[in-house]
Amino acid sequence: MTLSVTNTLSGEREPFEPGDPDSVLLYYCGLTVSDYAHLGHARGWIHTDVMHRWLEHLGYDVRHVENFTDVNEKITARAGENDLGDDEAEVARTFMTEVIRDMRDLNLKRADVYPRVSEHVPEIIDLIGTLVEKGYAYESNGSVYFDVTTFEDYGKLSNQRVEEMETQDDDSDQQSDKRNHADFALWKADGVSEGAIEEHRNSDTEYAVSHPSGQTWESPWGEGRPGWHIECSAMSMKHLGETIDIHVGGQDLVFPHHENEVAQSEAATGHQFARYWLHVRLLETDGEKMSSSLGNYSTVRGAMSEIGPNAVRMFLLSTAYSNRQTFNDETVDEAVDRWERLSGGYERAVGALDSPNARTKVEDDDLREELETTRAEFESAMNDDFNTRRALAALLELVTAVNRHVDDYDEYDYDGLRQAVETFEELGGDVLGFAFGGDTGGDVRLAEDIVKLVLDLREQERGAGNYERADELRDELEALGVEVQDTDSGPSFTLP
Repeated sequence: MTLSVTNTLSGEREPFEPGDPDSVLLYYCGLTVSDYAHLGHARGWIHTDVMHRWLEHLGYDVRHVENFTDVNEKITARAGENDLGDDEAEVARTFMTEVIRDMRDLNLKRADVYPRVSEHVPEIIDLIGTLVEKGYAYESNGSVYFDVTTFEDYGKLSNQRVEEMETQDDDSDQQSDKRNHADFALWKADGVSEGAIEEHRNSDTEYAVSHPSGQTWESPWGEGRPGWHIECSAMSMKHLGETIDIHVGGQDLVFPHHENEVAQSEAATGHQFARYWLHVRLLETDGEKMSSSLGNYSTVRGAMSEIGPNAVRMFLLSTAYSNRQTFNDETVDEAVDRWERLSGGYERAVGALDSPNARTKVEDDDLREELETTRAEFESAMNDDFNTRRALAALLELVTAVNRHVDDYDEYDYDGLRQAVETFEELGGDVLGFAFGGDTGGDVRLAEDIVKLVLDLREQERGAGNYERADELRDELEALGVEVQDTDSGPSFTLP
Protein backbone atom coordinates (compact mmCIF):
# COMPACT_ATOMS: atom_id res chain seq x y z
CA MET A 1 0.00 0.00 0.00
CA THR A 2 1.40 3.39 -0.98
CA LEU A 3 1.05 6.56 1.08
CA SER A 4 -2.07 8.63 0.47
CA VAL A 5 -2.81 12.03 2.01
CA THR A 6 -5.78 14.36 2.30
CA ASN A 7 -4.88 17.41 0.24
CA THR A 8 -6.66 20.61 1.31
CA LEU A 9 -5.99 22.04 -2.15
CA SER A 10 -8.16 19.43 -3.88
CA GLY A 11 -10.29 18.46 -0.90
CA GLU A 12 -9.61 14.81 -1.76
CA ARG A 13 -7.48 11.88 -0.69
CA GLU A 14 -4.60 11.54 -3.15
CA PRO A 15 -1.66 9.18 -3.63
CA PHE A 16 1.53 10.92 -2.50
CA GLU A 17 3.91 11.59 -5.37
CA PRO A 18 6.73 14.06 -4.62
CA GLY A 19 8.46 15.99 -7.37
CA ASP A 20 11.62 13.93 -6.82
CA PRO A 21 10.86 10.21 -6.27
CA ASP A 22 13.72 9.97 -3.77
CA SER A 23 13.21 13.08 -1.65
CA VAL A 24 10.55 15.21 0.02
CA LEU A 25 10.56 18.97 0.61
CA LEU A 26 8.55 19.66 3.77
CA TYR A 27 7.64 23.07 5.22
CA TYR A 28 5.86 23.61 8.52
CA CYS A 29 4.37 26.97 9.52
CA GLY A 30 6.09 27.51 12.83
CA LEU A 31 5.37 29.48 15.96
CA THR A 32 5.09 33.22 16.50
CA VAL A 33 7.34 33.50 19.55
CA SER A 34 5.20 35.85 21.64
CA ASP A 35 4.50 33.45 24.52
CA TYR A 36 5.29 30.00 25.88
CA ALA A 37 4.22 27.08 23.68
CA HIS A 38 0.98 25.31 24.58
CA LEU A 39 -0.36 21.87 23.69
CA GLY A 40 -2.16 23.21 20.62
CA HIS A 41 1.24 24.16 19.21
CA ALA A 42 2.70 20.81 20.27
CA ARG A 43 -0.07 18.97 18.38
CA GLY A 44 1.19 20.48 15.13
CA TRP A 45 4.84 19.86 16.03
CA ILE A 46 4.39 16.22 16.94
CA HIS A 47 2.22 15.27 13.95
CA THR A 48 4.67 16.99 11.60
CA ASP A 49 7.50 15.18 13.38
CA VAL A 50 5.80 11.82 12.80
CA MET A 51 5.14 12.70 9.14
CA HIS A 52 8.87 13.41 8.80
CA ARG A 53 9.76 10.13 10.54
CA TRP A 54 7.35 8.02 8.44
CA LEU A 55 8.55 9.54 5.18
CA GLU A 56 12.10 8.62 6.15
CA HIS A 57 10.90 5.14 7.10
CA LEU A 58 9.52 4.83 3.57
CA GLY A 59 12.98 5.63 2.23
CA TYR A 60 12.66 9.31 1.32
CA ASP A 61 15.37 11.86 2.02
CA VAL A 62 13.39 14.55 3.86
CA ARG A 63 14.41 18.21 3.90
CA HIS A 64 12.36 19.79 6.68
CA VAL A 65 12.09 23.57 7.20
CA GLU A 66 10.20 25.14 10.10
CA ASN A 67 10.15 28.88 10.63
CA PHE A 68 10.06 31.11 13.68
CA THR A 69 8.08 34.33 13.33
CA ASP A 70 10.11 36.74 15.45
CA VAL A 71 8.66 39.96 13.99
CA ASN A 72 5.10 40.56 15.17
CA GLU A 73 3.12 43.18 17.05
CA LYS A 74 2.27 40.66 19.78
CA ILE A 75 5.97 40.22 20.46
CA THR A 76 6.58 43.97 20.46
CA ALA A 77 3.74 44.51 22.91
CA ARG A 78 5.50 42.38 25.53
CA ALA A 79 8.67 44.49 25.53
CA GLY A 80 9.45 45.70 29.04
CA GLU A 81 7.28 43.02 30.68
CA ASN A 82 8.99 41.34 33.64
CA ASP A 83 12.33 39.88 32.48
CA LEU A 84 11.30 39.16 28.88
CA GLY A 85 13.43 41.90 27.35
CA ASP A 86 13.18 45.59 26.51
CA ASP A 87 12.57 45.33 22.77
CA GLU A 88 11.02 43.05 20.17
CA ALA A 89 14.23 41.18 19.38
CA GLU A 90 14.98 40.43 23.04
CA VAL A 91 11.44 39.22 23.75
CA ALA A 92 11.53 36.97 20.68
CA ARG A 93 14.88 35.53 21.76
CA THR A 94 13.56 34.82 25.27
CA PHE A 95 10.56 32.85 24.03
CA MET A 96 12.49 31.17 21.21
CA THR A 97 14.91 29.78 23.78
CA GLU A 98 12.04 28.28 25.74
CA VAL A 99 10.29 26.92 22.64
CA ILE A 100 13.42 25.15 21.40
CA ARG A 101 13.87 23.64 24.84
CA ASP A 102 10.30 22.30 24.73
CA MET A 103 10.91 20.86 21.26
CA ARG A 104 13.98 18.97 22.42
CA ASP A 105 12.23 17.65 25.53
CA LEU A 106 9.42 16.31 23.32
CA ASN A 107 11.98 14.32 21.32
CA LEU A 108 11.21 16.08 18.05
CA LYS A 109 13.58 15.44 15.16
CA ARG A 110 15.47 18.60 14.33
CA ALA A 111 14.43 20.42 11.19
CA ASP A 112 17.16 21.03 8.63
CA VAL A 113 16.62 24.77 9.01
CA TYR A 114 14.75 26.99 11.50
CA PRO A 115 14.63 30.30 9.58
CA ARG A 116 13.61 33.51 11.34
CA VAL A 117 11.78 36.40 9.74
CA SER A 118 14.29 38.97 11.04
CA GLU A 119 17.16 37.34 9.15
CA HIS A 120 15.24 37.04 5.86
CA VAL A 121 14.08 40.63 5.33
CA PRO A 122 16.28 41.02 2.19
CA GLU A 123 14.57 38.00 0.60
CA ILE A 124 11.17 39.36 1.63
CA ILE A 125 11.90 42.75 0.06
CA ASP A 126 13.11 41.09 -3.16
CA LEU A 127 9.95 38.98 -3.37
CA ILE A 128 7.72 42.01 -2.82
CA GLY A 129 9.67 43.87 -5.50
CA THR A 130 9.00 41.05 -7.95
CA LEU A 131 5.27 41.19 -7.22
CA VAL A 132 5.21 44.97 -7.74
CA GLU A 133 7.11 44.67 -11.02
CA LYS A 134 4.71 42.01 -12.30
CA GLY A 135 1.66 44.09 -11.44
CA TYR A 136 0.33 41.91 -8.62
CA ALA A 137 1.11 44.43 -5.88
CA TYR A 138 1.01 48.20 -5.41
CA GLU A 139 2.49 50.80 -3.10
CA SER A 140 0.27 53.12 -1.03
CA ASN A 141 1.59 55.63 1.51
CA GLY A 142 4.75 53.63 2.16
CA SER A 143 2.97 50.28 2.45
CA VAL A 144 2.67 47.61 -0.23
CA TYR A 145 -0.44 45.49 -0.81
CA PHE A 146 -1.19 42.41 -2.88
CA ASP A 147 -4.09 43.04 -5.26
CA VAL A 148 -6.17 39.86 -5.00
CA THR A 149 -8.13 40.70 -8.15
CA THR A 150 -4.98 40.25 -10.26
CA PHE A 151 -4.52 36.59 -9.28
CA GLU A 152 -7.13 34.54 -11.09
CA ASP A 153 -6.99 31.54 -8.74
CA TYR A 154 -7.27 33.52 -5.51
CA GLY A 155 -9.44 31.53 -3.10
CA LYS A 156 -8.65 28.08 -4.54
CA LEU A 157 -7.17 26.72 -1.30
CA SER A 158 -9.95 27.87 1.03
CA ASN A 159 -12.64 27.50 -1.68
CA GLN A 160 -13.86 31.08 -1.32
CA ARG A 161 -14.85 33.83 -3.73
CA VAL A 162 -13.16 37.22 -3.46
CA GLU A 163 -16.43 39.16 -3.41
CA GLU A 164 -17.62 37.11 -0.43
CA MET A 165 -14.48 37.57 1.66
CA GLU A 166 -14.27 39.83 4.67
CA THR A 167 -11.54 42.43 5.02
CA GLN A 168 -8.13 41.04 5.94
CA ASP A 169 -6.88 43.98 8.05
CA ASP A 170 -8.39 45.50 11.17
CA ASP A 171 -6.44 48.75 11.00
CA SER A 172 -8.71 51.48 9.57
CA ASP A 173 -5.72 53.40 8.19
CA GLN A 174 -4.66 50.36 6.22
CA GLN A 175 -8.18 49.91 4.91
CA SER A 176 -8.18 53.42 3.48
CA ASP A 177 -4.88 52.69 1.68
CA LYS A 178 -6.14 49.59 -0.14
CA ARG A 179 -7.82 49.26 -3.52
CA ASN A 180 -9.94 46.27 -2.52
CA HIS A 181 -11.19 45.17 0.86
CA ALA A 182 -9.59 41.71 0.48
CA ASP A 183 -6.12 43.00 -0.46
CA PHE A 184 -3.45 42.15 2.10
CA ALA A 185 -0.28 43.86 3.29
CA LEU A 186 3.11 42.72 2.03
CA TRP A 187 5.01 45.62 3.60
CA LYS A 188 3.79 47.89 6.39
CA ALA A 189 5.03 51.47 6.63
CA ASP A 190 6.78 52.53 9.85
CA GLY A 191 6.77 50.51 13.09
CA VAL A 192 4.01 49.01 15.19
CA SER A 193 1.32 51.54 16.04
CA GLU A 194 0.51 52.51 19.61
CA GLY A 195 -2.99 51.20 19.05
CA ALA A 196 -1.67 47.73 18.20
CA ILE A 197 0.58 47.81 21.26
CA GLU A 198 -2.31 48.71 23.54
CA GLU A 199 -4.49 46.00 21.99
CA HIS A 200 -2.04 43.27 22.95
CA ARG A 201 -0.92 44.58 26.34
CA ASN A 202 -2.28 43.44 29.68
CA SER A 203 -3.76 46.39 31.55
CA ASP A 204 -2.86 44.75 34.87
CA THR A 205 0.85 44.51 34.03
CA GLU A 206 3.49 47.20 34.54
CA TYR A 207 5.90 47.65 31.64
CA ALA A 208 9.40 49.10 31.80
CA VAL A 209 9.05 50.26 28.17
CA SER A 210 6.04 52.49 27.52
CA HIS A 211 5.78 52.70 23.73
CA PRO A 212 7.93 50.18 21.86
CA SER A 213 7.55 50.44 18.10
CA GLY A 214 9.24 47.24 16.97
CA GLN A 215 12.01 46.65 14.47
CA THR A 216 11.96 48.42 11.11
CA TRP A 217 14.03 48.10 7.95
CA GLU A 218 14.74 50.31 4.95
CA SER A 219 13.04 49.31 1.72
CA PRO A 220 12.34 50.80 -1.74
CA TRP A 221 8.99 51.97 -0.33
CA GLY A 222 10.37 53.51 2.84
CA GLU A 223 11.11 52.34 6.35
CA GLY A 224 8.78 49.62 7.61
CA ARG A 225 8.15 45.98 8.46
CA PRO A 226 7.16 42.88 6.48
CA GLY A 227 3.54 41.75 6.46
CA TRP A 228 2.80 38.40 8.05
CA HIS A 229 1.89 36.35 4.97
CA ILE A 230 4.90 37.18 2.79
CA GLU A 231 7.33 35.80 5.37
CA CYS A 232 6.67 32.08 4.84
CA SER A 233 6.81 32.37 1.06
CA ALA A 234 10.20 34.06 1.19
CA MET A 235 11.67 31.64 3.72
CA SER A 236 10.29 28.58 1.98
CA MET A 237 11.65 29.67 -1.40
CA LYS A 238 15.03 30.49 0.13
CA HIS A 239 15.52 27.06 1.69
CA LEU A 240 13.35 24.70 -0.39
CA GLY A 241 12.97 26.31 -3.80
CA GLU A 242 9.94 27.55 -5.74
CA THR A 243 7.86 24.37 -5.42
CA ILE A 244 7.66 22.20 -2.31
CA ASP A 245 6.02 18.82 -1.80
CA ILE A 246 4.24 19.19 1.55
CA HIS A 247 3.15 22.33 3.38
CA VAL A 248 1.84 21.61 6.88
CA GLY A 249 0.09 24.02 9.26
CA GLY A 250 -2.83 24.45 11.60
CA GLN A 251 -6.35 24.34 10.21
CA ASP A 252 -6.91 27.93 11.35
CA LEU A 253 -4.24 29.08 8.88
CA VAL A 254 -6.02 27.92 5.70
CA PHE A 255 -7.45 31.41 5.32
CA PRO A 256 -6.08 33.95 5.07
CA HIS A 257 -2.47 32.94 5.74
CA HIS A 258 -2.05 29.95 3.48
CA GLU A 259 -4.40 31.30 0.82
CA ASN A 260 -2.18 34.36 0.62
CA GLU A 261 0.97 32.25 0.52
CA VAL A 262 -0.38 30.46 -2.54
CA ALA A 263 -1.31 33.69 -4.31
CA GLN A 264 1.88 35.65 -3.71
CA SER A 265 4.19 32.67 -4.33
CA GLU A 266 2.59 31.51 -7.55
CA ALA A 267 2.14 35.07 -8.82
CA ALA A 268 5.86 35.69 -8.32
CA THR A 269 7.19 32.45 -9.81
CA GLY A 270 4.50 31.21 -12.18
CA HIS A 271 4.89 27.74 -10.62
CA GLN A 272 2.82 25.70 -8.19
CA PHE A 273 3.85 26.59 -4.64
CA ALA A 274 2.99 23.35 -2.80
CA ARG A 275 1.78 20.04 -4.18
CA TYR A 276 0.10 18.90 -0.96
CA TRP A 277 -1.41 21.03 1.81
CA LEU A 278 -1.92 19.11 5.06
CA HIS A 279 -3.76 20.87 7.87
CA VAL A 280 -3.69 19.76 11.49
CA ARG A 281 -7.12 20.08 13.09
CA LEU A 282 -7.38 22.15 16.22
CA LEU A 283 -6.98 21.06 19.81
CA GLU A 284 -10.09 22.14 21.73
CA THR A 285 -10.88 22.67 25.37
CA ASP A 286 -14.42 23.32 26.58
CA GLY A 287 -15.57 23.43 22.96
CA GLU A 288 -13.16 26.22 21.95
CA LYS A 289 -9.81 26.29 20.20
CA MET A 290 -6.91 26.13 22.65
CA SER A 291 -5.35 29.57 22.34
CA SER A 292 -3.03 31.92 24.21
CA SER A 293 -5.40 34.81 23.48
CA LEU A 294 -8.34 32.96 25.06
CA GLY A 295 -6.31 31.90 28.08
CA ASN A 296 -7.70 28.34 27.90
CA TYR A 297 -4.41 26.58 27.36
CA SER A 298 -2.00 24.21 29.05
CA THR A 299 1.65 24.91 28.36
CA VAL A 300 3.86 22.24 26.91
CA ARG A 301 6.23 22.68 29.82
CA GLY A 302 3.49 22.29 32.40
CA ALA A 303 2.11 19.17 30.74
CA MET A 304 5.55 17.55 30.53
CA SER A 305 6.22 18.33 34.18
CA GLU A 306 2.93 16.74 35.17
CA ILE A 307 2.79 13.59 33.02
CA GLY A 308 6.13 13.42 31.16
CA PRO A 309 6.97 13.91 27.47
CA ASN A 310 6.04 10.38 26.38
CA ALA A 311 2.52 10.69 27.80
CA VAL A 312 2.17 14.11 26.14
CA ARG A 313 3.19 12.56 22.84
CA MET A 314 0.78 9.66 23.43
CA PHE A 315 -2.07 12.10 24.09
CA LEU A 316 -1.45 14.12 20.94
CA LEU A 317 -0.98 11.07 18.69
CA SER A 318 -4.09 9.32 20.01
CA THR A 319 -6.13 11.33 17.52
CA ALA A 320 -5.19 11.49 13.82
CA TYR A 321 -3.95 14.91 12.72
CA SER A 322 -6.95 15.41 10.42
CA ASN A 323 -9.48 14.97 13.25
CA ARG A 324 -10.49 17.36 16.01
CA GLN A 325 -9.08 16.57 19.44
CA THR A 326 -10.38 17.46 22.89
CA PHE A 327 -8.20 18.28 25.88
CA ASN A 328 -9.63 17.45 29.29
CA ASP A 329 -8.79 15.35 32.34
CA GLU A 330 -10.42 12.25 30.89
CA THR A 331 -8.57 12.30 27.56
CA VAL A 332 -5.26 13.02 29.29
CA ASP A 333 -5.79 10.19 31.79
CA GLU A 334 -6.56 7.82 28.92
CA ALA A 335 -3.30 8.80 27.25
CA VAL A 336 -1.32 8.25 30.44
CA ASP A 337 -2.87 4.78 30.78
CA ARG A 338 -2.05 3.96 27.15
CA TRP A 339 1.57 5.07 27.56
CA GLU A 340 1.93 3.01 30.73
CA ARG A 341 0.49 0.02 28.89
CA LEU A 342 2.81 0.48 25.88
CA SER A 343 5.95 1.12 27.92
CA GLY A 344 5.00 -1.69 30.31
CA GLY A 345 4.64 -4.11 27.42
CA TYR A 346 8.02 -3.06 26.08
CA GLU A 347 9.69 -3.48 29.48
CA ARG A 348 8.05 -6.86 29.98
CA ALA A 349 9.27 -8.04 26.58
CA VAL A 350 12.81 -6.85 27.35
CA GLY A 351 12.75 -8.50 30.78
CA ALA A 352 11.59 -11.84 29.41
CA LEU A 353 13.98 -11.66 26.45
CA ASP A 354 16.97 -11.07 28.73
CA SER A 355 15.99 -13.76 31.24
CA PRO A 356 17.42 -17.31 31.41
CA ASN A 357 13.96 -18.56 30.52
CA ALA A 358 14.23 -17.24 26.95
CA ARG A 359 14.99 -20.32 24.83
CA THR A 360 16.14 -20.85 21.27
CA LYS A 361 13.85 -23.80 20.54
CA VAL A 362 10.64 -22.35 21.98
CA GLU A 363 8.23 -20.98 19.38
CA ASP A 364 4.91 -19.24 20.04
CA ASP A 365 2.97 -19.20 16.78
CA ASP A 366 0.42 -16.75 18.17
CA LEU A 367 3.12 -14.23 19.14
CA ARG A 368 4.85 -14.50 15.78
CA GLU A 369 1.59 -14.17 13.90
CA GLU A 370 0.75 -11.05 15.91
CA LEU A 371 4.14 -9.58 15.01
CA GLU A 372 3.29 -9.86 11.32
CA THR A 373 -0.20 -8.48 11.90
CA THR A 374 1.11 -5.54 13.95
CA ARG A 375 3.56 -4.50 11.28
CA ALA A 376 1.00 -4.83 8.50
CA GLU A 377 -1.67 -2.89 10.44
CA PHE A 378 0.81 -0.21 11.48
CA GLU A 379 2.06 0.34 7.94
CA SER A 380 -1.50 0.37 6.59
CA ALA A 381 -2.48 2.99 9.16
CA MET A 382 0.47 5.28 8.53
CA ASN A 383 0.02 5.06 4.77
CA ASP A 384 -3.61 5.99 5.32
CA ASP A 385 -2.97 9.72 5.71
CA PHE A 386 -0.64 9.25 8.72
CA ASN A 387 -3.38 7.72 10.89
CA THR A 388 -1.52 7.61 14.20
CA ARG A 389 -4.58 6.47 16.16
CA ARG A 390 -4.79 3.23 14.18
CA ALA A 391 -1.02 2.81 14.30
CA LEU A 392 -1.04 3.04 18.10
CA ALA A 393 -3.87 0.50 18.27
CA ALA A 394 -1.70 -1.95 16.34
CA LEU A 395 1.20 -1.53 18.77
CA LEU A 396 -1.09 -2.01 21.75
CA GLU A 397 -2.32 -5.30 20.26
CA LEU A 398 1.30 -6.43 20.25
CA VAL A 399 1.47 -5.54 23.94
CA THR A 400 -1.47 -7.90 24.53
CA ALA A 401 0.32 -10.67 22.66
CA VAL A 402 3.54 -10.16 24.64
CA ASN A 403 1.70 -10.20 27.97
CA ARG A 404 -0.20 -13.34 26.97
CA HIS A 405 3.04 -15.06 25.98
CA VAL A 406 4.83 -14.22 29.24
CA ASP A 407 1.79 -15.19 31.30
CA ASP A 408 1.19 -18.51 29.51
CA TYR A 409 4.74 -19.79 29.03
CA ASP A 410 7.31 -20.89 31.60
CA GLU A 411 9.99 -20.80 28.89
CA TYR A 412 9.93 -17.96 26.38
CA ASP A 413 10.24 -17.65 22.61
CA TYR A 414 13.56 -15.81 22.37
CA ASP A 415 13.32 -14.94 18.70
CA GLY A 416 9.68 -13.89 18.98
CA LEU A 417 10.43 -11.58 21.92
CA ARG A 418 13.49 -10.18 20.13
CA GLN A 419 11.31 -9.27 17.17
CA ALA A 420 8.72 -7.74 19.50
CA VAL A 421 11.32 -5.52 21.17
CA GLU A 422 12.68 -4.47 17.78
CA THR A 423 9.15 -3.72 16.56
CA PHE A 424 8.43 -1.51 19.57
CA GLU A 425 11.72 0.32 19.08
CA GLU A 426 11.38 0.70 15.31
CA LEU A 427 7.70 1.59 15.00
CA GLY A 428 7.04 3.09 18.42
CA GLY A 429 10.45 4.71 18.82
CA ASP A 430 11.83 5.58 15.39
CA VAL A 431 8.45 6.37 13.79
CA LEU A 432 6.17 7.60 16.58
CA GLY A 433 9.02 9.15 18.55
CA PHE A 434 8.52 7.52 21.96
CA ALA A 435 11.57 7.18 24.20
CA PHE A 436 11.46 3.68 25.65
CA GLY A 437 13.52 2.62 28.62
CA GLY A 438 12.54 5.34 31.09
CA ASP A 439 10.39 8.46 30.91
CA THR A 440 12.20 10.89 33.20
CA GLY A 441 11.16 14.06 31.41
CA GLY A 442 8.71 15.18 34.05
CA ASP A 443 11.11 14.33 36.87
CA VAL A 444 14.00 16.12 35.17
CA ARG A 445 11.93 19.24 34.64
CA LEU A 446 10.85 19.21 38.27
CA ALA A 447 14.46 18.73 39.40
CA GLU A 448 15.57 21.68 37.27
CA ASP A 449 12.87 23.89 38.74
CA ILE A 450 13.86 22.92 42.29
CA VAL A 451 17.54 23.62 41.62
CA LYS A 452 16.62 27.04 40.19
CA LEU A 453 14.64 27.83 43.34
CA VAL A 454 17.63 26.90 45.51
CA LEU A 455 19.96 29.02 43.39
CA ASP A 456 17.55 31.95 43.58
CA LEU A 457 17.57 31.59 47.37
CA ARG A 458 21.38 31.45 47.29
CA GLU A 459 21.50 34.69 45.32
CA GLN A 460 19.19 36.32 47.86
CA GLU A 461 21.48 35.21 50.69
CA ARG A 462 24.51 36.58 48.86
CA GLY A 463 22.70 39.83 48.20
CA ALA A 464 21.97 40.13 51.92
CA GLY A 465 25.62 39.49 52.78
CA ASN A 466 24.98 35.99 54.16
CA TYR A 467 27.87 34.44 52.26
CA GLU A 468 28.33 31.50 54.62
CA ARG A 469 24.72 30.38 54.11
CA ALA A 470 25.05 30.91 50.34
CA ASP A 471 28.12 28.66 50.30
CA GLU A 472 26.25 26.03 52.30
CA LEU A 473 23.45 25.97 49.72
CA ARG A 474 25.95 25.50 46.91
CA ASP A 475 27.72 22.71 48.84
CA GLU A 476 24.40 20.96 49.48
CA LEU A 477 23.57 21.02 45.75
CA GLU A 478 27.00 19.71 44.80
CA ALA A 479 26.66 16.92 47.39
CA LEU A 480 23.60 15.82 45.40
CA GLY A 481 25.64 15.78 42.19
CA VAL A 482 24.49 19.17 40.85
CA GLU A 483 27.46 21.05 39.37
CA VAL A 484 27.07 24.82 39.87
CA GLN A 485 28.99 27.36 37.80
CA ASP A 486 29.04 31.08 38.64
CA THR A 487 29.21 33.23 35.50
CA ASP A 488 29.02 36.94 34.70
CA SER A 489 25.36 36.52 33.73
CA GLY A 490 24.48 34.55 36.88
CA PRO A 491 24.74 30.96 38.11
CA SER A 492 24.21 27.98 35.81
CA PHE A 493 24.11 24.29 36.66
CA THR A 494 24.36 20.78 35.30
CA LEU A 495 22.25 17.93 36.66
CA PRO A 496 23.91 14.57 37.39
